[in-house]
Amino acid sequence: MNARRLLLELFDAALRAVDGRVVVERFLRASRVPGPVAVFAIGKAASTMTRGAHAALGGSIVETLVITKDGHGEPELGRLPATTLLETAHPTPDARSLAAGATLEQRLRVLPAAVTPLFLVSGGASSLVEILRDSVSLDDLAALNARGLAAGWDIGTLNAERTKLSALKGGGIARLLNGRAALALFISDVPGDDTGVIGSGLLGRDVDRRDAIERRIVANVDQAVHAVRDAAEIRGLEVEVRAARFAGDAQRVAREFVDAMRATPASVLAWGGESTVELPRNPGRGGRNTHLALGAARLLRADEALTILSAGTDGTDGPTSDAGAIVDGRTLERAEIGGCDVERAFREFDSGFALEGAGDLVHTGPTGTNVGDILIGCKRLPRMV
Repeated sequence: MNARRLLLELFDAALRAVDGRVVVERFLRASRVPGPVAVFAIGKAASTMTRGAHAALGGSIVETLVITKDGHGEPELGRLPATTLLETAHPTPDARSLAAGATLEQRLRVLPAAVTPLFLVSGGASSLVEILRDSVSLDDLAALNARGLAAGWDIGTLNAERTKLSALKGGGIARLLNGRAALALFISDVPGDDTGVIGSGLLGRDVDRRDAIERRIVANVDQAVHAVRDAAEIRGLEVEVRAARFAGDAQRVAREFVDAMRATPASVLAWGGESTVELPRNPGRGGRNTHLALGAARLLRADEALTILSAGTDGTDGPTSDAGAIVDGRTLERAEIGGCDVERAFREFDSGFALEGAGDLVHTGPTGTNVGDILIGCKRLPRMV
């Protein structure tokens, strides 16, 4: 088995372990949710999480509202009874985000008292649905998002700033529920799996009123990394995983990962987390995963038997349709043969262009989950795995 095929198989194992349908259905089948139930699913994994809820709860669901990213709505949702699908904007909110916020608020205000609200929340929810504070405009919100993304703010800082402009973030849904009992299931893409941070705190606690929302994390990046470990061990490979999640500047993380690959006696190294990047004024095609991957490729020697995957578990890397990339010691050579000035591409955040020229991009399409990013490296593979 070659290294690229192995890395793709290990990444697939990670995605299957945190698939939205699987984790939601598993949780709900093991729980007692009093019916009838209204489902409100928000985020990049909203479609698969919704299908998991319907598989587990069936006819007890009386209505469903799904709010997800463009292209992430699944055709199967059209066959579910009383289901409304809204595809809106990510990573920068637009007028559809406000319309989705208005729809969500209206549905919650008229929800019959006998119906249990079930919220399914995953990463990406921050931009997909919004209700603005008085005197705040959509342009204000878009400018904040653009400024934070360009500056490489961590998710905590970005969410704190978003909450200042939003009537929905920072516990807005809890305020709308006004003490009503509800269940909220989360696929976490944030450090520490803090439910008050996921989706900029859409389902954060209402500190001023009685809060009766039960909040549960059903998937996170640690589960994905453990699935990589299990899949590699089944193949007879020695694996090293890092318990701490990676964070911070993508180039620093790339350096740390390459150094760890060189140092480990294991054949496979797996990390989970989320890096940050600081964008130039006019960035090219790229996201934090392709930027990290190209940064790692710049550190590898041409004769080094190391291969590294850097990819987003949601199947999209920033504003691109690339999930990430798989690089090795020959990546720079392939990119240059393809007509790319690698140093320019790295400097101008045009990593996607460079890695496309090298033939190293990874495409999955929407994955049905979103637990952050995965780094997997391999070396010294046996001939048969």
